[in-house]
Amino acid sequence: MSKYILLVDYGHGTRQYTSGKCSPDKTLYEGEWNREVGQMIVSGMRELGVDVREVVTGDEDISLQKRCDRVNKIVEDNPEKKCIFLSIHINASPREGWDDKSSGATVYTCCNPSRESIKMAQCYYEFIEKLNLKGNRSVPVDKVWKANYKVLRSTNCPAILTENLFMTNHKDLEILKSKKGKEMFANIHIAALCKYMGVPYGFCQA
Repeated sequence: MSKYILLVDYGHGTRQYTSGKCSPDKTLYEGEWNREVGQMIVSGMRELGVDVREVVTGDEDISLQKRCDRVNKIVEDNPEKKCIFLSIHINASPREGWDDKSSGATVYTCCNPSRESIKMAQCYYEFIEKLNLKGNRSVPVDKVWKANYKVLRSTNCPAILTENLFMTNHKDLEILKSKKGKEMFANIHIAALCKYMGVPYGFCQA
């Protein structure tokens, strides 16, 4: 039995709850992609014997505070376990419409991250680099981006937030929408989490 509890957060709600979080052509909605790929991650980790809890179980876009409260309650109720938190997202350009100048995947911790948060984030980015998915932007020296996101700063355990390509970039969007792309990102997360937790896993690039 794994000593870890993986807490998975599907960022944002589905289209009826969070209509604005979508590609410019409305062929991809972030909350729906997050859930589809996230549930693949959940299933894969459970098959490997990891205790996984979903922070969000419905289609609603629940508040950030409620997400943090749910995580912290599980942490508090399981002092003998090592809880880790993953929030899954897709990036979008701040510009309106398409922006093919911004591409690639990134991973965030809070502004003052723990050593374990950094370690977990670096495990994720290692596989992003292996698959040449880092895009065309400047990468921090430690391969980890820092941000004051509430789900990172207010959760009482190692925590990361992944931004899996840009839905406002035509090339990135086609990867995100494809079956192969979804499976690839699920596999990247599983491989990274397993590396961090020391769980044997054979990463496949195909």
